[in-house]
Amino acid sequence: MAIEVGSKAPDFELKNQHGELVRLSDYKGEKNVVLLFYPFAFTGVCTGELCALRDELPKFVNDDVQLLAVSNDSPFSLRVFAEQEGLEYPLLSDFWPHGAASRAYGVFDEEKGCAVRGTFIIDKEGVVRWAVVNALPDARDLNEYTKALNEL
Repeated sequence: MAIEVGSKAPDFELKNQHGELVRLSDYKGEKNVVLLFYPFAFTGVCTGELCALRDELPKFVNDDVQLLAVSNDSPFSLRVFAEQEGLEYPLLSDFWPHGAASRAYGVFDEEKGCAVRGTFIIDKEGVVRWAVVNALPDARDLNEYTKALNEL
């Protein structure tokens, strides 16, 4: 079961596609965070969702908001994926310990070995203010993220 709105967001430390460590707590007091979990790089729905975010990036990476996309791929795979698709925002690897961050947010599918499509908007104080969790084949609606961010 996914973490509930109103809960304190679990902190994590994950490597991005460049091997740099990124912590959720790095943004506390500074930016709201759109935390997006997706199953795997190079898959159809995931590529579509992440490229749609790329195309609307100023809404999701600016002085007030930071987008963090998390999958269970290795940082090496994420680097190639980011380069191939022109993704310039952080792609974080929840590869090892496998799915630890995904599990903390309640979006890890044990049977499939990957995260489902969970998105959490976390305010500057580290509290989950909005969430949506979709099944693996179901893409999310970016307009919902924008509306939720505008309400913060």
